Amino acid sequence: MSDATGAPTLRGAAVGRSIGIGLMYGLWKPRVLGAWRVPAAGPVILAVNHSHNIDGPMLMGTAPRPVHFLIKKEAFVGPLDPFLHGIGQIEVDRTTVDRTAITHALGVLADGGVLGIFPEGTRGEGDFASLRAGLAYFAVRGGAPIVPVAVLGTERRGRLIRGLPPLRSRVDVVFGDAFDASAGDGRRTRRALDEATLRIQAKLTAHLESAKRLTGR
Repeated sequence: MSDATGAPTLRGAAVGRSIGIGLMYGLWKPRVLGAWRVPAAGPVILAVNHSHNIDGPMLMGTAPRPVHFLIKKEAFVGPLDPFLHGIGQIEVDRTTVDRTAITHALGVLADGGVLGIFPEGTRGEGDFASLRAGLAYFAVRGGAPIVPVAVLGTERRGRLIRGLPPLRSRVDVVFGDAFDASAGDGRRTRRALDEATLRIQAKLTAHLESAKRLTGR
């Protein structure tokens, strides 16, 4: 749910987490590795690879803390609009500089919450090959560590429900070590964010490769 200003609330995200737990564990068999690496308190950003639409709900149901995801505005249609807002998710217009979404995302971090980001911007190969600077901006501006997350197995397609992974199949969710994206000099210039983006990409790519070796994917 949102507060009077439209900002997402922790209570809403907690409801979303409860729903995610029921759905994800009810329909699939998540295997969660390294969840202890997510800081138990304070602001944190979960940077997730994105190869399927259920990656977000999967993480919401397996992360140790409630997560507020930045989600493209195209998903907020029909009954999904009040539902997604109600469970503390953040609507973002990717065609412009969405200052409302930026304010809400930074507000989540300022309140010590968990912000979920698909740094590749759109669903694709899920290999962190193309990162946007938004992740670096939120990490540096919000003073939040980044925890890389690899969701593996959702790219498979089942026969009973087309477009979804086979029901009751295993999905691996692997959390990596938290790291600081900034250079430690306090710079927030475009160049500093570009440099931070390159550091982040290297960290996320290395984690994904490690997660694949660990899970045998």
